[in-house]
Amino acid sequence: MTQAASKDEPRHYKYYDFIMAAFVVVLLCSNFIGAAKQATIKLPVLGPITFSAGVLFFPISYFFGDVLTEVYGYARDRRCVWAGFAALLFASVMAAVVVHLPPADTGFMHSYQGHLEGVFGDAWRIAAASMTAFWCGSFANSFVLAKMKIATRGRWLWTRTIGSTAVGELVDSSLFYVLAFYGVWETSSIVEVALAQYVLKTSWEILSTPLTYQIVGFLKRREAEDYYDRKTNFNPFSVKLA
Repeated sequence: MTQAASKDEPRHYKYYDFIMAAFVVVLLCSNFIGAAKQATIKLPVLGPITFSAGVLFFPISYFFGDVLTEVYGYARDRRCVWAGFAALLFASVMAAVVVHLPPADTGFMHSYQGHLEGVFGDAWRIAAASMTAFWCGSFANSFVLAKMKIATRGRWLWTRTIGSTAVGELVDSSLFYVLAFYGVWETSSIVEVALAQYVLKTSWEILSTPLTYQIVGFLKRREAEDYYDRKTNFNPFSVKLA
């Protein structure tokens, strides 16, 4: 119940495909729906906090990354990351095509075209920033978790889910907002939102620890798998299941 069956006959799992689909959906929605909106809320002690609306949902993708690496191993998490990038690339192409098609000569469409350009006009930049930041952050997260699992011999799950997320989110947050919004937002806003995003995302992981334990435990029992990446090729550009 440690390493997968064999390289020639990779195992098939009951829930892996569902988790991959959920991961891709979260990645697409959090980038295209919430990434560009800044929201401000007032907290009792801290006062006003400005953050990206996508931060409420984007950490779920890291949650899935932790679960995938912990149960199925780094290589299968790597496949999910590439699947998410492919979906994000297609969505970006579709957004660019739709935005640049000439609108029908009606009052509604001229008004709608302006709203469409406001939401999806920078889709390529946001997508490129997201791909770069999430690619780096996600693989950093998965690599740290896989190595920590071996170092702790599978004990203390909370240390590797929180520790790996802290590393991955630091890489992600440091890259995304600079690449996506430098020159569009004020520099002070970029720093403020990126810092708030990092704190909120890491806090989200800490608060979700009990749920992580429940889901990981369920999957390990139902899949009869608890993968240790002792012989894994950690090359992020490979899509092989080893």
